[in-house]
Amino acid sequence: MTKLNTSRRGFIGGSFAASALLSSPAVFARGPASYPRPDRELMAAVPGGRVYVRVNGPLDGPNLPVVMIHGGPGGTHEDFLNLLALATDRAVILYDQLDSGLSDHPNDPKNWTVKRFIDEVDFVRRAVGIRHWHVMGHSWGGTIALEYGARRPAELGGLVLASPLISTRSWIADADKLRADLPAEVQTTLKRCERGRPTDACWKATDNFYAHYLRRQPQSDGMRAYEAAHPGLKFNLQIYNAMWGSSEFVSTGTLRQYDGEPRLAKLDGRRTLFIDGQYDEARPATLGAFAARVPGAAFSVVPNAGHLFYQDSPEEALGILRPWLREQDAKQSQPLKP
Repeated sequence: MTKLNTSRRGFIGGSFAASALLSSPAVFARGPASYPRPDRELMAAVPGGRVYVRVNGPLDGPNLPVVMIHGGPGGTHEDFLNLLALATDRAVILYDQLDSGLSDHPNDPKNWTVKRFIDEVDFVRRAVGIRHWHVMGHSWGGTIALEYGARRPAELGGLVLASPLISTRSWIADADKLRADLPAEVQTTLKRCERGRPTDACWKATDNFYAHYLRRQPQSDGMRAYEAAHPGLKFNLQIYNAMWGSSEFVSTGTLRQYDGEPRLAKLDGRRTLFIDGQYDEARPATLGAFAARVPGAAFSVVPNAGHLFYQDSPEEALGILRPWLREQDAKQSQPLKP
């Protein structure tokens, strides 16, 4: 984890120093120079407090809205700004989970359970007044989306599992494989930093890992401007450390034994898309194997992108998500499989 407004699982969400980027003579920021203002904003009541919600596009349009669940734990909706381009097709709903971003911050560990975060999703749906929607979750948000989809709610249209944390053991295994490809001195530092209080050397080594596998392109001007206009969009290290831990490579928090793999069998593959980046820390080989366990599910890899693939390669990501969501709209008259 860096000292800046970043996450892992979603930094898993945010921005990290440009100096941490891969050195290349042809590295350019991706994404627009500005983002549209929300058509609607609200603070939605959820178990434990209120969460910030923003909506772009008509909620009563011909296509189902899509809600996007950010990573972390402790990230913010800011990660998904490039995907607001989908609002030309449908309403796009972004929100900050409780204790994150612009939402209330009771900072009560009793709220930091997988179940409460799943329940929170449907409170957001009711707050914006819609009956059906598509759900996309990224990284830790993919955990929430997986659990939500496994419940087979009648309100669910399509389900997008974007670079998801499916199980902690698979996440750690992927991180170990990717770490083995880094320079020897970086590997040594990261190993030494697995326990105890992180030092500046730990942050620097972790930034090296992130530059390869988290986000490979600089932050866009539009995202920097959005952060400046919303100073409350800070990553919450307290919840991150409590649920995951202080190291990317060892989980010591409440998620350390998390295993969502049995939930895969409960998904409707016809309505499920697995997607990640070519250089994702949720390795395509691993995610593809998970997708293969869900009959009928789609699996796509965004080229030349890391974990935050919709920031590294937004046009390519939109080129996958837009037609897939349209296909799901056409299936809405078909009942969910039992």
